[in-house]
Amino acid sequence: MTMALRALTRLASWPDLAEASPSCGTGRALRSEQGEIVHFHTEHDVDLHLTGPAIRRFEDYLKDESAVHMVSGSRWVTMRLEVDSDVDLLLTLVSAALHAHQASQPAAADVPPPGCNEHRGMALPRNGVGG
Repeated sequence: MTMALRALTRLASWPDLAEASPSCGTGRALRSEQGEIVHFHTEHDVDLHLTGPAIRRFEDYLKDESAVHMVSGSRWVTMRLEVDSDVDLLLTLVSAALHAHQASQPAAADVPPPGCNEHRGMALPRNGVGG
């Protein structure tokens, strides 16, 4: 079982998430009542929708994570799932994303543009190093 499939299987059992077609048209997605939360694009590449405040809250930590790639101006964080700890980090961030989305309706600046980082050609490089 790939890391992405392992994460998808675990997250699909969460009561606040349901499987859906991703707006970008690539892979599989999970969404909450508030909107899309995570897209699984390949066996290793995932995009996670965080709100602006959540990105600012975790930015210092995330920029040092080799599995994470943040795109300036995007509310999607791209992750490369290679090891179990990457899946654990994704689960933690999905939980944070759910809390952020449920806390309030996102402001216009927090609504992601159509598609996600993968859709815009901004996936994490295969070597797992973000830039």
